[in-house]
Amino acid sequence: MHVFGLTGGIASGKSTVAARLRARGVPVIDADELSRDAVAKGSPGLALIVGAFGESIVEHDGGLDRRKLASIVFDDGAKRRVLNDIIHPIVARLALGRAAEHRESGHKLACYEAALLVENGLADACRPLVVVSAPESMQLARAVARGDKGTSVASREDQARARMRAQAPLEQKLKAADFVIANDSSLASLASRTDAVLTLICDRLGIDERTATKDGAARR
Repeated sequence: MHVFGLTGGIASGKSTVAARLRARGVPVIDADELSRDAVAKGSPGLALIVGAFGESIVEHDGGLDRRKLASIVFDDGAKRRVLNDIIHPIVARLALGRAAEHRESGHKLACYEAALLVENGLADACRPLVVVSAPESMQLARAVARGDKGTSVASREDQARARMRAQAPLEQKLKAADFVIANDSSLASLASRTDAVLTLICDRLGIDERTATKDGAARR
């Protein structure tokens, strides 16, 4: 089985592309989901984070207060590195486990979706790499629209801009890309472009698309 990478900036449409791949029968390993699993209530990962940042990041039910942790590490590069050094190895192990499960199930192709795939130096481990791009104005509008409705639009915009600055510039991601999916039109267009790139990936890897997707029962 081959695992290819999928990444993109905040609110670029990466998750929509991932959903389309799933609809086509390609399993998607979601790094965000694995990150949540890595620090689940009662997990060794959460214990390590509490040891590094203190009990104040634990909610009353014993789970991680993500908003409190984010406020601690967001503008502090050293603390963010400490957090990443805890979470990333756990996520890597979980990702390998998910990939093994998909391989054992007979899948020939899977996707690893991660927002910081390029930033974390994983591009070459996930070839071909697909980057979803969108105009910055569209990214900002989407990020503001899905932000915390309990805050003002101006506050959500500031938060969105800060998150965008925390990621690598789009140009850096595009330089690392094997394929680019432009999300600058309709959802139908995005789905069509995703299908076209999936065909190119299968061609490059020498995989019969009919046996790698739901079109061919997604199995050998």
